[in-house]
Amino acid sequence: KVIFFREKQAILSIFFRQCDGYELVCCKKPAAPADSLDFCPHKAYNEAKQTILGRRGNTMAYKVLIPEEIAPEGKEYLREKGYEIKMGSGLTEDDIVRDVADCDAILIRNQPLTRRIIDAAPKLKVVGRHGVGVDALDIPYATEKGIWITNAPLSNYKAVAEHTLFLMLSCAKYIHVVDREFHAGNFEIRNSLMTIELEGKTLGLLGLGRIGRSVAEKARVFGMNIVGYDPYLPQELVPSYVKRLSTKEEVLREADFVSLHMPSTAENRHLIGEKELSLMKPTAFLINTARGGIVEEGALTQALKAGTIAGCALDVFEQEPPDTTAELFQLENAILTPHNAAHTWESTARMGLHAAQGIHEVLSGQEPTWPVNHPQK
Repeated sequence: KVIFFREKQAILSIFFRQCDGYELVCCKKPAAPADSLDFCPHKAYNEAKQTILGRRGNTMAYKVLIPEEIAPEGKEYLREKGYEIKMGSGLTEDDIVRDVADCDAILIRNQPLTRRIIDAAPKLKVVGRHGVGVDALDIPYATEKGIWITNAPLSNYKAVAEHTLFLMLSCAKYIHVVDREFHAGNFEIRNSLMTIELEGKTLGLLGLGRIGRSVAEKARVFGMNIVGYDPYLPQELVPSYVKRLSTKEEVLREADFVSLHMPSTAENRHLIGEKELSLMKPTAFLINTARGGIVEEGALTQALKAGTIAGCALDVFEQEPPDTTAELFQLENAILTPHNAAHTWESTARMGLHAAQGIHEVLSGQEPTWPVNHPQK
């Protein structure tokens, strides 16, 4: 229970409303009312303030750098917990190096976390990743420096799974061609371009993590047969309606739609190249909403031109932003979206909030819920 005085209600409630689990009680005006939140002469207030700060850590002393704009939910959470937010002056490495010098945390979106940035931040204790992928972060060096990395693995998997199904349907219905032709006045496209159904087709999943399993769950509703390959997932986590195969080559041979759901690692770079594409059916489609480097785009372009596979749908690219003058972008059997699978209103709110929660957990002395590393320092 925290006592405050009617005349100073606005000032005191700004502080105490940030403290979970406290009841505010209004009393009469004190003999010596407070003129400042930090220098209140009233003993009861000062004692209460010190008690709360002692329990939750003096988070008001911590500064969080946010180089790029995020959804308001993340910033509101940090402010409610008492942190000072510093919005970045720019998105280049030089900008972040300059901005991070006096900061205890970074809430980072698409910017790389480099050794140079880490060295420029002597107070840095935690980096909260706005999203899931951490391939652009120098995790070994951060760990060496005693800096926690957290991410938000529950924030966007539903959005990415939905986008994957959207791309599969777009391939099956050639929606980009039909839409373009009908807009141009070609009503007869309905008779000249036949499409396919998903029911009875085989979906092959390379990667059965959270996103892959969510795609499987949604594809099941369409009556698809689902096979998958994941060398790391425990068998008890594989859904009963997914037939687990022993190799990725088996998946490539069997599937009418191959969907990729694995992280970007050295092991996974160019996992899908000329050899792998040659194993797929000529009527099959390749879907990638994971990471661009997993697919060798040159080999994919040649496979699309030669009719080795029927088509592809990509949300991610080897280089981002990609070169839109590249041959891949000129092919009608390639559906391309600008790495926006996770960009729904709901998922961006969760990404900002979960990244902020990871920052607060570390700075308040708690074990983070979604740690990427475990620094010893």
